[in-house]
Amino acid sequence: MTAPVFVVETGGLRVGTVTLDGPEGRHAVSVRRLRVGEEIVLTDGAGTGAYGTVAAVEGKDRLDVTVTEVRTEPEPTPRITVVQALPKGDRGELAVETMTETGVDAVVPWQAARCVTQWKGERGAKALAKWRATAREAGKQSRRLRFPEVMDALSAKQIAALLAEADFAAVLHEEGSEPLATAPLPTEGRIVLVVGPEGGVSPQELTAFAAAGARPYRLGRSVLRTSTAGTAATALLLGRTGRWS
Repeated sequence: MTAPVFVVETGGLRVGTVTLDGPEGRHAVSVRRLRVGEEIVLTDGAGTGAYGTVAAVEGKDRLDVTVTEVRTEPEPTPRITVVQALPKGDRGELAVETMTETGVDAVVPWQAARCVTQWKGERGAKALAKWRATAREAGKQSRRLRFPEVMDALSAKQIAALLAEADFAAVLHEEGSEPLATAPLPTEGRIVLVVGPEGGVSPQELTAFAAAGARPYRLGRSVLRTSTAGTAATALLLGRTGRWS
């Protein structure tokens, strides 16, 4: 198995002895039960990773790591962003988790016109915090050094502006005339995909996104749920752009 990944504050990664404490240290010592000599990876979640072995364990929430190598991964290109309409219940966290494991670079929450779920006030802030925590934990679990950015929720107008700036933009839609599998894709820059709610993207939203340059594309013959469509599309694009080569 590959070495487990734990998060440290930015700037704390260097060759030598690095201390892991707090919640991450507690998880490493009390949950993962790491012992002296075991391999470990520390990351800032922004592309830098420190590779080493456990040198000492203290109490229930602290260990020292002897770091022998520090690497920084370049930002991937093309960058893939998924605009994710809000699913019901905990399926939003499921979508973020699986997209993170697959390799998405950014997720934008979107309260579409036909969304049943509403993000308002304190409830919205808590839901966004859950999405961000899910991305962080899934990033660690999938051994990523660069975790996806979970942006603030955007309105349809703001999303249209995001689509207009993309090098390739698409709305996943079951009635799309072209398959995403054959769409012409850029080799660098930014790709933005829109995943609508269970009730579908409204005609008004489709019109606004089309004006911003985002055409409707279909994934396949089956209709995927909003919580799985983004993951399937991300996997397809990672393969087609060579990022999975």
